[in-house]
Amino acid sequence: MICCDTKTNIFTLHTLHTTYAMAADAQGRLLHLYYGSRTTAVRLPASPHDDPGCHPDMLMQEWPCPGMGDNHIPFFQPEFADGVIAADLRFAGAEVTDGKYSLPGLPAFRECDGAETLRITLKDELGLTVTLLYGVLPDTDLITRAAVVENTGSQSVTLRGVPSAVLEFSARELDLLTFDGTWAAERTLNRAAVRPGVQAVGSVGGIPTHAHNPFVVLCSPDAGEDRGACWGAALVYSGNYRIQTEKTVGGIRLSMGIEPFRFAWTLAPGEQFVTPEAAFVYSDAGFGAMSRNFHRSIREHLLPSRWADPAVRRPVLLNSWEACYFDFDEAKLLELARAAKAAHADLFVLDDGWFKGRNDTSSSLGDWVPDRKKLPDGVAGLCRRVNELGLDFGIWVEPEAVSPDSDLYRAHPDWVLQIPGRPTLEIRQQYTLDFSREDVREGIWQQLCALLDSCPIRYVKWDMNRTLANVRSAALPASRQGEVYHRYVLGLYDFQRKLTARYPDLLLENCASGGARFDCGMLYYAPQIWTSDNTDALDRLSIQYGTSFCYPPCVMGAHYSTVPNHISGRTASVEARMAAALTGTFGFELDLTAYTDAQIEALHPYVQFYHDHGTLLRGGDLYRLTAPDGHGAAWAVASPDGSEAVVFAVGRVLDGRSLTLPFVLAEGQYDAHTLYTGGSADTAYSGAELTGLGLPLPAVRGDLPGCLIYLKNRV
Repeated sequence: MICCDTKTNIFTLHTLHTTYAMAADAQGRLLHLYYGSRTTAVRLPASPHDDPGCHPDMLMQEWPCPGMGDNHIPFFQPEFADGVIAADLRFAGAEVTDGKYSLPGLPAFRECDGAETLRITLKDELGLTVTLLYGVLPDTDLITRAAVVENTGSQSVTLRGVPSAVLEFSARELDLLTFDGTWAAERTLNRAAVRPGVQAVGSVGGIPTHAHNPFVVLCSPDAGEDRGACWGAALVYSGNYRIQTEKTVGGIRLSMGIEPFRFAWTLAPGEQFVTPEAAFVYSDAGFGAMSRNFHRSIREHLLPSRWADPAVRRPVLLNSWEACYFDFDEAKLLELARAAKAAHADLFVLDDGWFKGRNDTSSSLGDWVPDRKKLPDGVAGLCRRVNELGLDFGIWVEPEAVSPDSDLYRAHPDWVLQIPGRPTLEIRQQYTLDFSREDVREGIWQQLCALLDSCPIRYVKWDMNRTLANVRSAALPASRQGEVYHRYVLGLYDFQRKLTARYPDLLLENCASGGARFDCGMLYYAPQIWTSDNTDALDRLSIQYGTSFCYPPCVMGAHYSTVPNHISGRTASVEARMAAALTGTFGFELDLTAYTDAQIEALHPYVQFYHDHGTLLRGGDLYRLTAPDGHGAAWAVASPDGSEAVVFAVGRVLDGRSLTLPFVLAEGQYDAHTLYTGGSADTAYSGAELTGLGLPLPAVRGDLPGCLIYLKNRV
């Protein structure tokens, strides 16, 4: 619910459990008042402008402007024709409408029952208007923000920085949680006190990269899984970004949006720029409640509608990559597909190496036609034979890249990002195509459509294995080169929008050298993202744990792989590997042709479990029971009504030193007197036992043991 008090110009946004409030003061400054637990007691404080000795730095602002006495590091940087970077934006009106706003060309959380939009207009008399967009999704406590910047003057304005949102906090002690890492070790949780000055995470590589994720949490120092105040902030964007805190004696300012480095967007008179969306969830009940609200928001209001319903079955797939890498022919692939069918998989995915001349990473990207030496009857022939085995067929592509040794590059060397007079940088023996250009995208579009029209391909793994370099577009003049990074992302979004519109039943999985582009923007077009190239069960506990602070398990590509693991060399039990994989979008990443019939048969119960309980695993509430400590972890997925749950445990908690684990099935829904079966039909636990004593876990030894226990209301 959004309330506008026209007498006081106080605007309050209410969700089920939270309130966000702001107000225009007597000078027309839009001030931030409050964001926290739901309340009606919000008032406009005395303005610092009323005190001649008070500096404008003391203002908590919704949209801070440079050059007007605010001496924080400026995120918003409009440069006028005279070279001055300044703005004096004053309140000019507000409007409330039913429904959630959308953003042209950009992903954003979708409409839902009870959603509303608040539009606040700020104007600068020298010819600049900013419309702030606030979306309220009440049931999941989600508040979104974006902005539209319009040049209403007579001369061009260049935006050298523009935030999606700014959030102010009064002077207090807060911790900052970031999710950082590297290839094969993405989204590791890091927590530290917000220190004076600027702290920032971001990317200048054209994609979010492995280093940092575009999601952070600010929280009280005492916050934990089930206690304390926390503010989660996610950017719905897949390119260069910055999320920064700046702490002064006056408080803490959180700013987030497109990274200002190499960003310069020219607005001619009458033109607009729309920022990516920022999304916020506040919880006074700790990280767990915050995460579950993000999960619900993403599942129900961000994912493609075809896959938003957790009851919609996701296929169990086998991916060919770790089974054979580039070394295969059709006979070997069909042998692998037959083994996948024997393991009760639903989908066979042909990974890299299927297109002409592709025997290693040195060539052929961009030539999306089958290698007839490996596939005599092409992809269509292989697809037909896989279908005859009773499996759907999927394929890997990397549409944004081109190899120097490729027919595409020899025909169109001008299609790549390159700087005249400088050598074009190869990363992973490839260049990046200029996806900011419509003609380049159209050339790749024609190739991919020819492939997808040739046979019933049900799944596409879209990869991106490098960051952007040599960033210059031949289609733009020198004065507009600061637009290339963002135009590239807009081009990527446009391509995937067209792809999923033309093939509405296609299951698209995004990937970027593992998890380098794991963000809300990509989830708008694809219901799952390859979480990491690291499939080791123990490493995945940390990777998926950090990822889960914002993103629901149902979007995490997770596969059961062989031991010793191809990346870590570690050995883990079948149960541990299954626990890590079943929590995400379950599949296989190994050579099943090396398995005996008995070994394949031993996989059947897990595949059946995934299908039997898929709705719960995809749509249930996640409870992080213990944090990964390098030796194991435990977690649970519970139905919202508390009627069933699956408890997963891996590693140290099973080795005999700790036989019980505190467990909360579903807050507010768990009946202390109800009996729940677990493990076997003759074993039952009361709600009081589970919440008070903990769920007894089996004492299992070995190399990284694991277990899963299904609990169900016995009534």
